[in-house]
Amino acid sequence: MKLTTFAITDIGMKRKVNQDAYLKDDQALFYVVADGMGGHKGGEVASKIAVDEMGKFYKENPSLSGRDVLDKAINRSCAEIHKQSQENEELSGMGTTVVSILFQDDTAYIGQVGDSRAYLIHGQGIWQVTEDHSLINEEIRAGRLEAHQASGFQFKNVITRSVGYESQVAVDIYRRRVRAGDTFLLCTDGLSGLVEISEISQEILAHGPEMGLKKLVSMANARGGEDNITGIVIRVDAT
Repeated sequence: MKLTTFAITDIGMKRKVNQDAYLKDDQALFYVVADGMGGHKGGEVASKIAVDEMGKFYKENPSLSGRDVLDKAINRSCAEIHKQSQENEELSGMGTTVVSILFQDDTAYIGQVGDSRAYLIHGQGIWQVTEDHSLINEEIRAGRLEAHQASGFQFKNVITRSVGYESQVAVDIYRRRVRAGDTFLLCTDGLSGLVEISEISQEILAHGPEMGLKKLVSMANARGGEDNITGIVIRVDAT
């Protein structure tokens, strides 16, 4: 499988520390984005543990199915983050989101916990593949909140599932048979919260993975850069 990939992480305009982390392993065809949270240093530590542990797990278990890799790798990082948060008071309560994609044969497996997202662009269309594990999304699904009211929702940054808050976590896993021209974006809410879904497809289709993602990060920063911003674009090219 031939891929064109680009990754970037940016501290944004308001934060003093970048608590995001990512893994871009073009040899293994394995990509992870994590958005850490908790305490003075906890978020930074949690996201780094997640990407490191997931990368190590796949190297140790390359023959597992994509679904098993993502579920077990995320849960191994979950157990390690939880363990360190219990052992170190400074890290108490830390956790992280994770969104990841692993390509095996002609299939993309996507694993996700939290509100970091995976998008798929094909042709002129774009779809959000993942579903946010967030309080705001639960309120919308339950019919207690309209989507257009989201920006004013008091608890819009509260997530309902994270990696490390407990020793195990339920992982949502999606799969897609890939075709040439498929382009995936993994990103934290520092990006998805400040750019429209239509702008994502427009910039990436017009400028390609690298320049398109750079332009999206610049747009997010120009609109306030409220959070750290991290993204990976993966385009499936014709072989």
